[in-house]
Amino acid sequence: MSSAVAKPGRRADAQHNVEKILAATVTCLSRNPDASVSEIAQAAGVGRVTLYGHFSSRDVLVEASLKQLLAEGDQVLEGLDLTGNPREALRALIESSWLLIAQSSAVLAAAQSILPPGRVRLLHAKPAQRVGDLISRGQAEGVFRADLPANWLANLLHHVIKGAATDVADGRLDQADAPRFISETVLAACRPVGKERHQSSC
Repeated sequence: MSSAVAKPGRRADAQHNVEKILAATVTCLSRNPDASVSEIAQAAGVGRVTLYGHFSSRDVLVEASLKQLLAEGDQVLEGLDLTGNPREALRALIESSWLLIAQSSAVLAAAQSILPPGRVRLLHAKPAQRVGDLISRGQAEGVFRADLPANWLANLLHHVIKGAATDVADGRLDQADAPRFISETVLAACRPVGKERHQSSC
């Protein structure tokens, strides 16, 4: 009887440890893509034995962290209406998910060094496709410049977000200002050649 009563508590403790480990993995990899298991365990407040009890290797842990971040980002994007004006849709996407995208990029950098390229592309395919489709639609509607490939503009977005995340971490940029700075930079870069700044289309 006592062991049956204890099991839910043990399961809750185990789940709590998993959540702490995954959160610590994101934090550590965001600072250093080569962060060790020992560093992650210390940041999570658990021992290496506990960490390895949930994740059999660093590779498994990195992949699990990336999956969780991408799932969280997908959940946020699922709640957005990206069917309207592409300019405003891209702004909404940036403002709602830039921090998750920044964290995903950091963990993705770590994943690229340990996971097969095909596996990384598969994990990242859905969010990348969502951004690419939005930019392609904007190009087709004349809202975004069409003289550069959509995937180039999507990569630009990710690099700007990564730079903003670095500046926030280093204290050079207030986190509250980051979404606006990212949006204005990316939307300006997307503006069709010859369009004036005051025009509503980008």
